[in-house]
Parts: sequence; structure tokens; C-alpha cells
Amino acid sequence: MNLATRRREEPQVNLTSLIDVVLLLLVFFMVSTSFVRESNVQIKLPEASSEPVATVADDDRLEISISAQNLYYVNNRELINTSPATLRRALEEIAAGREGLPVTIIADADARHQAVISAMDVAASLGFTEVNIATVNSPDD
Repeated sequence: MNLATRRREEPQVNLTSLIDVVLLLLVFFMVSTSFVRESNVQIKLPEASSEPVATVADDDRLEISISAQNLYYVNNRELINTSPATLRRALEEIAAGREGLPVTIIADADARHQAVISAMDVAASLGFTEVNIATVNSPDD
């Protein structure tokens, strides 16, 4: 009978499987991640001023009003229908080739967004570069 004690072996941690798992997780996250490319577009936001704006003579302005029923009014005259072609003809008639006139779009809060976009599109296609959208301050402000 051999009663001599054996030398104890030190326990070893096998790191190979741990490294395999970490690398697999790394590859998984790299493949499943979507990379978002941020655009480098610099946007200068408009600022409102509390100073009163000088009034413009009626002949030197174009005002497109859109009612809650999506009817167009050009300089307070109702158009016969809501077609962009009708709006185009009315703007051409009033502007008479003066594309430098400022265009103000006044829309009711219940007007469809499409009606406002159509008015902006018609004004832009006629060459108007100064298009304003009129707003009102809420009574809470």
C-alpha cells in the first residue's frame, strides 16, 4: 500500500471557449448593427421678431388663404375650385410677371396639409422665392 500523497495539480481555467464566445458575440453585434450616417447639412432656423412688419400695398402682395373647407382665396377673392391649375392661373393673373412679390399663405387650423403644400408648390413653380406662412399667437402666450 502506497500511502504517499500525490502532488495536487493546480486547477486551470480553459480560456479557449470563453474567447470563442466573445468573438462570436462581437461578430454578431457587428453584423446586426445598422450604422447611421448623420448628414452634415447645416440648417439655419428662422427666427421670429416682435417688431411690427411694414405693411405692403395691396398691389405689391400675394395672399393665398385656405379655409377649413380647403377652398383657396387669392387676395381675398375666392377661386372657383380647389385645383392647383386654377390657383396657378389666379397667381399668374395677379402677379403679371412680377416673381419678386412676397407670397403669404394663411391657412385655417383645420385645413388639410395637402392644400397648403399644393399652394407652396404652385408658388414655387411660378418662380416666387419669398413664400411666407402666416401664424397667430395662441391666447395662452
